[in-house]
Amino acid sequence: MGIRSPRRRPARIKVRHPIFPLAFFILFLVGCASPGEPIARRAPVPAAITDLSAKQSGNSAVLTFTLPRETIERRLLKRTPEIEIYRGFAAASPQTAVAAAGSVPKPATGEAPPPATSPTPPVNLSLAMTIPSALVSHYQHGREIHYADSWTPEILQQHAGDLVTYVVRTAESPKKSSPDSNEVNLTVHLAPNPIADLKAQLALAAIDLAWTAAQQTPIGPAPTIDHYEIYRSEISAGATKEKSAATPQAFPIPGAKEAPAEPIKIATTQSTSYEDTQVALDATYKYFVRSLVEYSGEPVVSADSNTVTIAMHDVFPPSVPTGLVLVPVPAQNEAPAHLDLSWNLNSETDVAGYNVYRSEQESTSGARLNSQLLPTPVFSDMSAVAGRRYFYRVTAVDRSGNESKTSAAVSGEIPAESQPK
Repeated sequence: MGIRSPRRRPARIKVRHPIFPLAFFILFLVGCASPGEPIARRAPVPAAITDLSAKQSGNSAVLTFTLPRETIERRLLKRTPEIEIYRGFAAASPQTAVAAAGSVPKPATGEAPPPATSPTPPVNLSLAMTIPSALVSHYQHGREIHYADSWTPEILQQHAGDLVTYVVRTAESPKKSSPDSNEVNLTVHLAPNPIADLKAQLALAAIDLAWTAAQQTPIGPAPTIDHYEIYRSEISAGATKEKSAATPQAFPIPGAKEAPAEPIKIATTQSTSYEDTQVALDATYKYFVRSLVEYSGEPVVSADSNTVTIAMHDVFPPSVPTGLVLVPVPAQNEAPAHLDLSWNLNSETDVAGYNVYRSEQESTSGARLNSQLLPTPVFSDMSAVAGRRYFYRVTAVDRSGNESKTSAAVSGEIPAESQPK
């Protein structure tokens, strides 16, 4: 079998052109880039807030909303955005202005009633507050932001009865703010100044609260107080909550606090005092009070009063035992002569027992005879000496250790002849 000669390849034509090396170099640089990675990154823009709400508390607007977790491109934010709060005022419509003044005219017969809400006038918004991302945690409760925009006396003087509009934006980088949040509107009403002299003191099975009515707003006399709202929270000493497994977050929240337990409104009253009887022994309570006024049926509450904290301890002793009687008992069989005491059972349900005191002088209570509390209202003095006159008194003690005053004294003695010879 013969050996085949190798197939001769056609000669390549070499073309030399000065533009080819430059084109190859550019293609090489492009090929070295990471696949899919953009050459220039755009700064993330947070998604718009959609749950902004506002309510008046005292002479402030309390804004509540949830921080966005994503960008407008639905990518997770990597850090806490800063918050921009915009505010604007507009003169109220005639209907709103009349309502703010405290009365709404009734439509004439045959007229259609006015609309429940009037269109919001156009408002020029301006930046009222910027919260840097490093300070957001101070206003954060869980994922919600609570921010109180305090209306200064100048604002109240100029805009009482007007409408105030709020819009919020967030930004993760400068000049890249989110779209506007939903818009919220409030009427600026004058609220009374907060109560400043709330006091609490212990009473028998209750806590008594008292305060003075607020007479002023920041710019003048206060409107008539309709009623007061009493709020209470219970402080549990040493109470700790087990933390559940944390939900992964889009960005860290340094120092973020858990949403605090809301105080409970326990009562309303038109008086400037209140007795809280729904309390438990050895519990500690915190109280504050709000004043409430009404503007054409729209309630407006003052800011919280000063808070008072009080521990519910029983410091009230039982009533003095009554009906104490003494009976000399002669010696019988092996039992020596002695003095028997008995008295009426106290009516309190928390009485733990009784003490018996003996003295040889009517003016003093003397020494306690029982080493432990007597569970029943009877006692036998087996240590009495025949021929000596003794004075006896008894007290009641409750489960908190409070001891009543001593009862009226009774006296008696063991006759000398009753003692065995």
